[in-house]
Amino acid sequence: MALSGHAGPPPFVRLAAHAVRWRLLSELARGDLRVRELVALVGHPQNLVSYHLRLLRSSGLVTSRRSSFDGRDSYYRLDLARCAHALAAAGSALHPALRLVPAEPAITTGDSAPPSVLFVCTGNSARSPIAEALTRHRAGGRAEVASAGSHPKPRLHPAAVRVLRRQYGIDIAGRRPRHLDTMTGGRFDYVISLCDKVREVCPEFDGRPRRLHWSMPDPAAGDGTEGDRAFERTAAEIDTRLRYLLPVLAPTPHQEVRP
Repeated sequence: MALSGHAGPPPFVRLAAHAVRWRLLSELARGDLRVRELVALVGHPQNLVSYHLRLLRSSGLVTSRRSSFDGRDSYYRLDLARCAHALAAAGSALHPALRLVPAEPAITTGDSAPPSVLFVCTGNSARSPIAEALTRHRAGGRAEVASAGSHPKPRLHPAAVRVLRRQYGIDIAGRRPRHLDTMTGGRFDYVISLCDKVREVCPEFDGRPRRLHWSMPDPAAGDGTEGDRAFERTAAEIDTRLRYLLPVLAPTPHQEVRP
């Protein structure tokens, strides 16, 4: 590759170099947000924020989903995998040796307590138990993980059990959904909501955990004609998000044992 070529900056560099768009990317890297939340965070009028969101959406870096809590609203999400590829391409365009390498999980034990994560959704029968199981599997014991629901179902959805066993070799058949109320006395470093409805009712927790939101449709909400495919997509999306969460999970100083 010639280092003195006359091509302009790669598309990602041109797009992300704008101050407002960079701020939007930075906020969405932390979790899914609505337009009014982004307006408050970046401190610019909604029409300007919406304009830059349209540009980011047209690039494929940002996608949106209709809120399951309020169908008139949408959550915006940063596609971290696409960002990773775009950043790697930008580095390679400048010099082959600058190609970025994905970060390895950085969570450690040692003198620090492992980070604790709580995943919440409505029924605790599909999305949050999938996230709990995949996090425990990927973290290899270096994180404490739990999940719960605001209105737990009587049992796990059979398709969630099948997909985890078939696609990831994880068996959660013996697990039962838990109520969110059983977690209110616990201390967590991260509380991650996976559905728009539970985000509105999720209680506060001691220790001021970091709150993240991943806006994900309920894979059980369809008419059943898709079989397990909706659950496979849900698990794959959660697994992708975890690849970018695990490297930034921070261990905390030793304190009381968490549930």
